[in-house]
Order: sequence, then C-alpha cells, then structure tokens
Amino acid sequence: MAYEQHNGLREQPLGELLKRLSNQVSTLARQEVELAKAELAAKGRVLGRAAGFFGAAALLALCGLGALTALLILALDEAMPSWAAALVVTVLMSTLAGAFALLGKRRMEEAGAPVPKETLDSTKEDIRWAKTQLQSGRR
Repeated sequence: MAYEQHNGLREQPLGELLKRLSNQVSTLARQEVELAKAELAAKGRVLGRAAGFFGAAALLALCGLGALTALLILALDEAMPSWAAALVVTVLMSTLAGAFALLGKRRMEEAGAPVPKETLDSTKEDIRWAKTQLQSGRR
C-alpha cells in the first residue's frame, strides 16, 4: 500500500505536491504551537503552586519575626513564663516557615525549567522526518 501511495505521489504535478507539503507543514506548525501552549500551561500551574508555598513561607517567617520581637520585649520586661510562651510561638512559626519553604523548593524542582521539552523533542523529530523525506525524494 505504501508503494502504491508513493507511486501515486510521483504521478501528481509538482504544484499539487508543493501545495500539499505547504498545508502539511502549516498544520504541523499549528499542532506544535498548541502542544507548546499546553505544556507551558501545565508547568505554569505547578510553578504557581510552588510560588504559593514560598508566599506562605514568607508570611510565616514574618510572623516568626514578630513573635521573636515579642519574645525579646517580654524577656527584657519580665524573664517569666510570658517569654517562654513567646519562644514556643517563635519556634512553631519558624518550623512551619521552613516546612513550607521545603515544599515550595520540592515543587520547583519537580516542575523543572519552564521549557516545553516535549514540544522541542517533537519538533526535532519532525525536522529529522522532513530531512529524510527530502533526501528520499532526491534519489
């Protein structure tokens, strides 16, 4: 069947073949752009979640700094149970900030570089295919 199709192509005028090639190339280019958009959207969602974790870590770190400030004030004012409570809050907030920072870092590593790798690989494969088609047409 491939042989019959190949012979059918040889019998068509050059203008018709070039028109078909142009249509196929433009269709392929549109499909590659759509693939790139889909891939970048997926990576964007992952990076957005990671940014959320970093935001939470920053907010909690700020709260930890506020609690540390309260600790220092209370420790200087009266070195009694009030400062111990402030110390517990400071440690808790700092621990949560560290946990959120680690979660954000892990998500960023999972997402990788914001490059549409699948699209690039597919485009390279398309170029290799086109080159082999051109080379086989010259023979």
